[in-house]
Amino acid sequence: MRKTLEAALSSGYRSIDTAGGYNNEKDIGHSLQKLMPKCGLERKNVFLTSKLAPRDQGSEKCRQACLKSISDLQCGYLDLYLIHWPGAQGFQHSDDGNRTLRRQSWEEMQKMHQEGLIKSIGVSNYTPRHMEELLQNSDICPAVLQIEHHPHLIQHELVKMCRSKGILFQAYSSLGTTSDTNKLLSDPAVKAVAAQKKKTVAQVLLRWAVQQGIGVIPKSTNPSHIRENMDIFDMELMQEEMQTLNSLDTQKHYCWDPNTIT
Repeated sequence: MRKTLEAALSSGYRSIDTAGGYNNEKDIGHSLQKLMPKCGLERKNVFLTSKLAPRDQGSEKCRQACLKSISDLQCGYLDLYLIHWPGAQGFQHSDDGNRTLRRQSWEEMQKMHQEGLIKSIGVSNYTPRHMEELLQNSDICPAVLQIEHHPHLIQHELVKMCRSKGILFQAYSSLGTTSDTNKLLSDPAVKAVAAQKKKTVAQVLLRWAVQQGIGVIPKSTNPSHIRENMDIFDMELMQEEMQTLNSLDTQKHYCWDPNTIT
């Protein structure tokens, strides 16, 4: 963990995305205490995001989970806290309990935001239906929606909704699946654009999102890949290249499909 974070911070990364369900927050917190002084950074220079696990949905559990994340990360406060998934552990996908508990979680997150424990609040894996429900029952507009988004799964409706509400649309799994049979990384059309730009396929996919004003959080533990993922700002995809990538949409989920959650 420390080597990964050191490579990221030394390459210019200032945003760290984690979650209670990743079981790595203690390691991150310990590493940051050592690395921030080494890199000439203070707490205010690093943007820390964590997420509420499905097992912790509901008012009391939500607060306890958030406080645990802050303690484990040794950070004093969170820059961004997200509801990781619209469902709650222990409920069938069609159970109304999912709706009740995520609403309780959001209400508690609004309180913690007002208390200064969380600077911004948002959600992850919310569909248009979940977003509409949230916006109708919220005093604070979510700052961020984080969801799977790439040329094989373009979230047209959500991107439009977020832009109209001033919500940052943030893509995860921008490179598709991490399996050896990654159909996005091996897509001939994407590879052709990469060859033309003299960039890697991963760089082209990240640039495709960033060029549209979409946030990205590429995952890597490889120091060379970490540095490579930052090297996307010296190119611009031409209109026809963007159109080529946009034409690849098949609504293919490589991760989880939240549309099944009530």
